[in-house]
Amino acid sequence: MCYSVSFIQRKAKAYEERYKQLPRSDWSNGQAALTDLPSFHFVSGFSFPQLPLVTSEGIAMYQWGLVPAWVKSHEAADDLRSRTLNAMGETVFEKPSFRQAVASKRGILGVSGFFEWREVAGVKYPYFIHAKHDDFLSLACIFEHWVDKSSGEIRNTFSILTVPANPLLELIHNNKKRMPMLLSKEQEIQWIDPAAAKEDLQAMIKTPDAADLDAYTVSRELNKPSHDRNTEAALVPVEYPELLMYDL
Repeated sequence: MCYSVSFIQRKAKAYEERYKQLPRSDWSNGQAALTDLPSFHFVSGFSFPQLPLVTSEGIAMYQWGLVPAWVKSHEAADDLRSRTLNAMGETVFEKPSFRQAVASKRGILGVSGFFEWREVAGVKYPYFIHAKHDDFLSLACIFEHWVDKSSGEIRNTFSILTVPANPLLELIHNNKKRMPMLLSKEQEIQWIDPAAAKEDLQAMIKTPDAADLDAYTVSRELNKPSHDRNTEAALVPVEYPELLMYDL
């Protein structure tokens, strides 16, 4: 799964620069170009944050938790979004909540990294997973523009695709054994192309290589949703001697 990420790039220009090879890497959807972006050392999808999504329409702020276009009411939208933070890659073309979006509305969320929990002897240890040689990991997403018919509000929302874990994430996320779908730079253009063929997209939805990823343990304070977890301490390595016998 992927329910918690880190996004610490404050400068919108740096985000644009990272994705400048894509057809549209400017701000769109009627939004003025931003100078600064919201910074999250740690943010949970269950807080439904606004994050910058790169799409064929340009870069815009989208809310995590996809709301399909067919949802009837504000109440139904709020009820559904906690169940659409992730979309399982193997069934994304079949599920009613996702199949319209994946057909033509695909985007990229560039993050500093993501968090997963490893359970050892009944204790959960959080890990931060990040790219070895890049400031960003490109997460494959789908998005929607949902219109609240009672107010006319347009809500831009997204979901992160997940796939079976690679060997590194199998050891870390050792209960669910899932991970976000990661895109290489070579895959990014094809993924956001609205006209990409279904069979080509399905071929991309697979477990990524672990060679370009690194991971380390962080504070177990992240296990406490009632605490403020969006602090610099979220990314500070913490060693746990009791894990040495289970070392990765």
